[in-house]
This record gives sequence, structure tokens and C-alpha cells, in this order.
Amino acid sequence: MNYAQTLEYLFTQLPMFSRVGAAAYKPDLTNTIKLCEALGNPQHQFKSIHVAGTNGKGSTSHMLASILQTAGYKTGLYTSPHLVDFRERIKIDGAYCTKEFIVEFTEQIKPLIVTLQPSFFEITVAMAFSYFAQQKVDIAVIEVGLGGRLDSTNIITPEVSIITNIGLDHTQFLGDTIPQIASEKAGIIKKEVPCIISEYTQETKPVFEAAAKHTTLAYGSELYTILDIQYAHDYLDVEVLNKKTEGIETYQLDLNGSYQAKNIIGVLGAIGILQTKGWHITNQHIHDGLSQVKMNTGLYGRWQMIGTSPTTVVDVAHNVAGIQTLLAQIPLVNHQKLHFVFGMVKDKDIDSVLALLPDHATYYFTKAQIERAIDAFELQHKADVHGLKGNTYQTVNEAIAAAKKEAQATDLIVVCGSIFLVGEIEGIIPSSIL
Repeated sequence: MNYAQTLEYLFTQLPMFSRVGAAAYKPDLTNTIKLCEALGNPQHQFKSIHVAGTNGKGSTSHMLASILQTAGYKTGLYTSPHLVDFRERIKIDGAYCTKEFIVEFTEQIKPLIVTLQPSFFEITVAMAFSYFAQQKVDIAVIEVGLGGRLDSTNIITPEVSIITNIGLDHTQFLGDTIPQIASEKAGIIKKEVPCIISEYTQETKPVFEAAAKHTTLAYGSELYTILDIQYAHDYLDVEVLNKKTEGIETYQLDLNGSYQAKNIIGVLGAIGILQTKGWHITNQHIHDGLSQVKMNTGLYGRWQMIGTSPTTVVDVAHNVAGIQTLLAQIPLVNHQKLHFVFGMVKDKDIDSVLALLPDHATYYFTKAQIERAIDAFELQHKADVHGLKGNTYQTVNEAIAAAKKEAQATDLIVVCGSIFLVGEIEGIIPSSIL
């Protein structure tokens, strides 16, 4: 098979959660363990960092990778899902995994695919671990796919674990209460592996404490205080107090969503642990890494500006907590009228998200071109119950074009609701990168 045929095989022959939802979810580690055993346990051949959480784990992973790259370490990065190109999931120092490796790896494990009937995600995790081992990375940042305890990535023993936050998402798999979901996320906490919690509540803290009886646990907000946030269209200045040293640093991030301030304290806490373990990471490496996350790692879709006059931004927020965070960002942007290009997938808590959205905005309902996406007309009907008015469009690009035609130069257009919707936006990732 060539590369295109290999992708077609992976996408169509294996159950893929992003397309079909629950049918692709396999809640145990058996297949991943067997796959990796057959491959020589590549996950034991490199150092790693493990990142879980409901929201923010992707941004956190990319920030960590950028800092490590800047410090001179050969850094792997595994994230999911991808926006446009499958190879976004597996990178080393910001460069995509080679097409040749993907073809060779898939051919190598075809007999195992027949025997084990693994999911798409299980295969991609084994693929990433094999690639990082083959390429002899110094360290790899591994983002959890779903949950933590039973996620395929949870066969690593990392240098440090991070849990960004806990929210109600994937409740059909992880439980329908915050403590239940926290317990699943806390499943990545391992004996003698320090863990950083970026955000916690009174509901989640006891869960984390119980899971961390045999290791050290630290909370980002107890290590650092955010003193000030200054938002601009293309960067974010975050002033941070180190509570231990009482030193104050202002970090300039090229990720300009104000919610990144919540993620940065978890990142700083994790870097601090790496430093105590002997990793050579200076203050300048941290500053430079945070200021060049997009350039170093290729992170897109996080409060990303894709147009001006009217200002048009894209964000992958797709659940209650993510939408709440996004809505807090909107007042920071000067605008007259507000427009939402919006689409979701069926298995999210759609009504709870719609209940949050402002009824003074104009809506352009659409859908990603996958089975899991809710039909635009059905979404429009649900939104109408919440007083949200707008028309429907077959694709996200048609919806964006309609919003730009209707909006004035001083208005704000926000595109959100689904990672897969964002991935279908024309030019969301520059063609020079793909």
C-alpha cells in the first residue's frame, strides 16, 4: 500500500471514535499492551510526560513540547484528534511523522490487526510509541485521548503527570458526576511519579489525594498566582508570581486565549519538577518556548484569528467547560455585534451548551462531515428552544462565508462547537506545513 491507501485502510477498517463514537471505544488496555509487547515495548525506550484533563490538555502538551524543544531536547509529541492531517498526531520537534514510517508500521502490524481487532486509537498510540523509540527522542509529551485510567496511553511511566482540569464530558464512558470523571482522569497518577494538578475544586481534590497516596501531588494554584493578564490579537502576556521564590515573571504566549493562563501554571509546575530531576531547562528556555508554541509545535485552533474586518476567530471549545471559558474571552475583544458559526457532535451535552450561549448573537448552524455530527437543522431546532436564532448551512466554510457577508467590519465572528468542524475550515493549517 502507498500512503493514501494506508490512511484509507486505517480510517475505514478500524473503529474510529471521531467518526462513529461509542462503537470505537475499548475501555481496557489489553490490546495496547499486546500491540506494544509485539513491538518490543517501545514505550519503555524513551522518557515521557503524561497529560490528562477535560480541557486544556492539548495546549498544555504543546507548551511543554515547545519549552523542551527550545531547551535542546529531541521532543516527541503525541496528541489527538488531528484537525487536517493524520500526521499532526505524531511529531518530533514540530515535524510530522514521516509517511514512509506510517506505511511500514501499518504493514508490519497487519497480522496483529487481524488477530486483535484493535481500535484506530490503539493503533495510533502504538505507532507513536514505536516512532519515538525508533527516532530515539529524549522525551515525549503524551496527551491522553479519553479519560485516563483505561486510556491506551496509560501504559507509560512518565517523569511527571499533569491533570489540567475536570469537567462533564464523555459522560457515557467516564461517569456523569465530577468526582467519577476525576477518578478516571486520576488513573494516570502512578506510584513515585509526581503529579501536577493545574485546576481543582473541592469536589475533585479528595479524589486526587486518594489516588496519589504513593507519590507527590502539587496544585498549580498553590505554586503560582496569576497576577495579571494582558490580551492582544496575536499574543497574551501573563504575569505570574512564584509563591516559593516570590519572584515575578511575565510570560508572553503566542497562544492568545486568556484561558491559557490556567494552563500555564500546570506547565510551570511540571517544568519545575523536570528541573529538580536534572533536566537542563533555564528561565530563558521557558520564556522562548512559551512565546513560540505555534511555530515550534504547530498548534492551531485555539482562539486562532483567521480574519479581520470583521475579526474572525476559531476555537475547538466543544463542551460546557470549554464554552464557558470561550465566552469569558469574548468581552476582551472589541466588537459591535456577535456572530457564532456553530456545530456540535451528537454525543455531547448539546442542550447544556446551548443554554450558555448568548441570545443576542446571530447564529449560523452547520455540521462537520462525519457521522457523529448533529444535523444542522436539528441543531437549529434545539437552539430555537433556547432563544438562539439563525440559519443553517451545509458546511462550515459556507457558514463562515455567510457570516462574513452579513457582519460589519467592527463585528466579531466566533467559530466553535466541534474539533472536527474546526478541522474542516479552509486554510486552518497553512498549506506550507501540510
